[in-house]
Amino acid sequence: MKKIISTIALALMLAAAPAVSAQSRDALRINEVMVVNENSLVDEYGNPGAWIELFNSNFAPLEISKVFITNDPANPTLYPIPLGDVNTKVPKRQHVVFFTDGEPNKGTFHTNFTLIPGQDNWIGIYDADGKTLIDEVTVPASLLHGQSWARTADGNGEWAVRTGGDHDYITPSSANVIRDTNSKIQMFADRDENGFGMTLMAMCIVFSALLLLCLSFYAIGKIGGAISRMNKWRSHGVTREEARETAIADHDSGEEIAAIAMALYEHLNAHDAENTVLTINKVKRAYSPWSSKIYGLREVPNHTHAK
Repeated sequence: MKKIISTIALALMLAAAPAVSAQSRDALRINEVMVVNENSLVDEYGNPGAWIELFNSNFAPLEISKVFITNDPANPTLYPIPLGDVNTKVPKRQHVVFFTDGEPNKGTFHTNFTLIPGQDNWIGIYDADGKTLIDEVTVPASLLHGQSWARTADGNGEWAVRTGGDHDYITPSSANVIRDTNSKIQMFADRDENGFGMTLMAMCIVFSALLLLCLSFYAIGKIGGAISRMNKWRSHGVTREEARETAIADHDSGEEIAAIAMALYEHLNAHDAENTVLTINKVKRAYSPWSSKIYGLREVPNHTHAK
């Protein structure tokens, strides 16, 4: 028994291993960087500053404490993300921003290093062992004030400059690709301006549902009738083959049903006619002194004493 339990436990561990690996910190990505921030994102103290956006590309929450962020390849453990902050647990497919202001005393999301404008800035994130490089990026020196260096899609894709224009958004703590409209809905709106196609489609769906409902009820009725006939055969002690041969399975004729209905009507409506006239008859009895109560009375004696 113990051997069976051990085998099952080992199998469960092996099955869970790929899932655990798939939700590891290896999926953490550098997603967007701004070196000179003048009018973009501000920290919790209201101060603008350079920032780094990380993205959890897992489809499960990811705890990023103990991960290291650095701008020095020779010092991979430059800024360890501290423990104890509930905000270091990044939800699935979500973002977190670190301000590179060199003031870690301000909080968990303030690093102890800064990014330098006008020169290439290398940024790397290392796993808890301080040796495993998870992701890296080099922000070019040509990046101007108010511009960001971002991926074309969250967690993957090429790096490109974001200027903050109408279709070139800077998106700290948000998806790098903002979908303003749904392409399929827009195409439908362009081809069906008056909504006739939408109306026709809706009517087809409704009538199709009603037709399906009618067919379902029809099938249920047929099945119920078949079950009723089978019960009738059993009550007559007849098999299905015999019923087919002798036509016992045929339903009752209309004349028979009408006769039965009439008989039931006559039976249920048959009752005595009630007379609403009340008759009172005087009962005469023969007189007999034996039955008279007056003869049963005695005279009250007069109690007088002789003198």
